[in-house]
Amino acid sequence: MITTGTYKRLPHLSSPERLDFFQDSLFRYASEFGWNLRAWAVLSNHYHFIAASPADAATLRNSSANFTAKPLGSLIAGTKRTGGRSGSSFWDSHITFERSYLARLKYVHHNPAVHGVVPVAENYKWCSAAWFAQTAPAALVNTVNSFKIDQVNVPDDF
Repeated sequence: MITTGTYKRLPHLSSPERLDFFQDSLFRYASEFGWNLRAWAVLSNHYHFIAASPADAATLRNSSANFTAKPLGSLIAGTKRTGGRSGSSFWDSHITFERSYLARLKYVHHNPAVHGVVPVAENYKWCSAAWFAQTAPAALVNTVNSFKIDQVNVPDDF
């Protein structure tokens, strides 16, 4: 699981065009580096994703650095900003317990609703909630949705 925010937590992803570009970049970089996305949420000043790693999980460092810097740098080029950084640190977690994995899946799928961006996460175009509800087996969707997420420990004070 990866969590990161934009530099100084500014809302660099504040338009549909920027959100589209960033989400498309996430899909492209995940594919390029062999990460199989399981959940994602892209908001105006941060994003999360959960992915199954390739055999060489060390690609995470390269892909995260490239993913954060390149798309964000492209988006904010030409806009007034302070400093030279486009992205900030990221937090990664290697999830080894099934219950932790399932709770975090729900957390990421529902992150736009957690932050009050939308009342129902499935209505937010830049997260995986609708995709998951439509493509995952009903039993898995029901299991994931049964988890409480109020005590999931994710750095998410954006």
